[in-house]
Amino acid sequence: MALRTVEEYYKSLSKQHPTVYITGDKVENAHEHPLIKHMVAAIAKTYEMENDPEGSKLLVTDSELIPEKVSRFAKFYKSPDDLLTKVRMLKFLSHNIGGCYSRCTGMDAINSAGIEIYNCDQKHGTQYWPKFINFVKMIQEKDLALFSGVTDVKGDRALRPSQQSDPDMYLHVVDKNNDGIVVRGAKIHQTGSTCANWGLIIPTREMRKEDADYAVCFAVPVDAEGLIHVYGRGTLESRAIDGCDMGNAEFSKFAPILIFKDVFVPWERVFLCGEYEYAGEMVRNFGNYHRHSHGGCKCGVGDVLIGAAATAADYNGLPKTSHIQNKYAEMQKIVQAIYGCSIAASVESTETPSGIYTVDPVLSNTSKLFEGKDLAEVIRMMIEIAGGMTTDLPSDKDFANPEIGPLLTKYLKGIDGVSTADRMRIFRLIEKLAFESRDIVSNIHGAGSPETHRMTILRNTNLEAMKGYAKKIAGIKENK
Repeated sequence: MALRTVEEYYKSLSKQHPTVYITGDKVENAHEHPLIKHMVAAIAKTYEMENDPEGSKLLVTDSELIPEKVSRFAKFYKSPDDLLTKVRMLKFLSHNIGGCYSRCTGMDAINSAGIEIYNCDQKHGTQYWPKFINFVKMIQEKDLALFSGVTDVKGDRALRPSQQSDPDMYLHVVDKNNDGIVVRGAKIHQTGSTCANWGLIIPTREMRKEDADYAVCFAVPVDAEGLIHVYGRGTLESRAIDGCDMGNAEFSKFAPILIFKDVFVPWERVFLCGEYEYAGEMVRNFGNYHRHSHGGCKCGVGDVLIGAAATAADYNGLPKTSHIQNKYAEMQKIVQAIYGCSIAASVESTETPSGIYTVDPVLSNTSKLFEGKDLAEVIRMMIEIAGGMTTDLPSDKDFANPEIGPLLTKYLKGIDGVSTADRMRIFRLIEKLAFESRDIVSNIHGAGSPETHRMTILRNTNLEAMKGYAKKIAGIKENK
């Protein structure tokens, strides 16, 4: 098959039966729930684009594993061009979706895990790499939606995994037998887990010998026995529940907590088990890749932010106002800095022994720091340009009410030639872009905390060399 259609993606979800709880209720067919279906639609859009003549140029590629065209979401990064195309693909998708589409997490996990799985086999003589290749082949052949499980709940963050009073604060192996392993714990912020087919689970931090049970990497279907998805609440949900939303009703995001209640994993799906020295590099690779991904997707969202602000200004009758024009330039400066750093991180990538290319860590983390701090300024300027209409709008149902609807249509009109409904749509979109809590927090904490980004930059910065440049130019001679 190799490439799926939208219909085949939806059919695969209907055949799965994950254990899902949403606002206190155990839910069957979770992909159809009003709080879930909009993210399902976002992922479905990626499958639509794989089969679109324009989208396929970015989303479809050749595989070195199977003799078919495959989704780039299931591809190893085998060259700088693969990384460049990845960033451009994510930007393109954000232009069409306006938010999260989840599959980049699985793509980044395949590559970050792959590097260290290969290294582990080379050092220890383990046989994880062949099993991992078989798993990636399956994902490619069936074009499955894959999410990554990275962030543990962590308990007391001053303590290591093995030091916790409750050992389940980090996901760990609790039993082994000839058939496989049993794992227990929880992963939080699991974007789109109930919209996927499989998950690739990796450690959340570096481990020491005493933490060996926590150094585990494996793949699991979303409906595995003992795996529980608990929906995480966000803002602006009432519109989805009410089925009432003029702007951006089709797509949305959510991130459940995933509880592993003694989940069995067969050895064929276990790719690291106790080799603690590879846990830290695995998650650092993931962080660098995913911050690199944000440079594409958040740049694309940034273009939507600017476009929404400019459309609101047009509808307000202020298309050429000088201070608004100046804000467009400032917004564009920030968005292009985010994008440019990820493009540069692709160009400056390095091949690893596995043949997978890893991005420049300083440039990818610089992109993410621009996003975490400065994209908020783009959002602020969008609101400033649009005005107070970004909030306090009446409901769609008020506009549909025959008694007050005509009055609202009259008084909430902007310029001639633009309907009140379209003006309300752009303001509803701006409200969602500005105030949806999951997206705003993702800008800051997505792919790791800002302090992690700074630490990664510093870890990969040669300060001594920089001091040497300055001393040489200043004429300072070092004492031997």
